[in-house]
Amino acid sequence: MGFSVVDGTQLATAASELAMNMLKYAGGGSMRWYPVATGAEVGMEILARDRGPGIADLELAMREHFSSRGTLGLGLPGTRRLMDEFWIDSEPGKGTRVCVRKWRRSISSCRLD
Repeated sequence: MGFSVVDGTQLATAASELAMNMLKYAGGGSMRWYPVATGAEVGMEILARDRGPGIADLELAMREHFSSRGTLGLGLPGTRRLMDEFWIDSEPGKGTRVCVRKWRRSISSCRLD
């Protein structure tokens, strides 16, 4: 799709973090990758979904260094920082859905003078 090495690495890192969370907290889940386009923008969307216990307090879970399992607590906040768009929805007892997007950068949008 023409992503830079940095953006491609950020996509892979975000996907890895989401997959680790699904395994660690829900015992698994599903992840789908979709190409997206809106007008002149082209990018990639990742949708991660599980049917685990859900997240009781999303605001708390999105704080850096918060962890309910003794980890560093950087997964969800870090994923949000790496992506251009981030949505999360969770309901206790029903699971969690996270959708992230990364837009491809155009070299023509950079000032080189």
